[in-house]
Amino acid sequence: MIETGLAFLVALLSGLVPVLNIELYLVGAVVAVDDGALVAMAVAAGLGQTLGKLPYYYVGRGTISAPWLRRRAATPGRWAARAERWREKAQERPVWGLGLVALSSFASVPPFLIVSVLAGVVRIDVWRFAAITFVTRTARFLIVVYAPAWAMSYLPG
Repeated sequence: MIETGLAFLVALLSGLVPVLNIELYLVGAVVAVDDGALVAMAVAAGLGQTLGKLPYYYVGRGTISAPWLRRRAATPGRWAARAERWREKAQERPVWGLGLVALSSFASVPPFLIVSVLAGVVRIDVWRFAAITFVTRTARFLIVVYAPAWAMSYLPG
C-alpha cells in the first residue's frame, strides 16, 4: 500500500518536474516489492503522471498563464508557424493528434512534456488527452516493472 502511494507521488512530481524520473523509481522498487504490488504501482504511476501533465496541457490551452509561451506565440517565426500547422492538422484529422499524444506518452518521442503543451494549444479534448495519457503511461509503466523480471528469467543459472 505504501509503495503504491509513493509511486503515485513520485510519478506526480516527475510529471511536473521533468528532471525527476519515475521509471528509475519503479525499477528500484521492483526489487523491494512482491509481484502483486507491481500492477498497483504501475497504475498509480500512470495516474500520477496523467495528473502531472495536465498543468502543461492547460498552459498550452492558455488557462494557466505562461509568459514564455505567450511570448513565443506572439513572436512571428518558425515556432508560431509550426504551432499553427499542427493546430490545423489536429483539427482536420483528430485521430492524428490523439495518435501523437499516444505515441509520445508511451515512447516519449517526441518529448511528452512538449506534446502535452501542444495538445492544449491545438485544443484536443482534455478528457481524451487524460484518458490516452493514463492508458499509455500505465502500459509503459507495466513494461518497466515487469521487464527486469522477464529479463532475469532468461539469465543462466
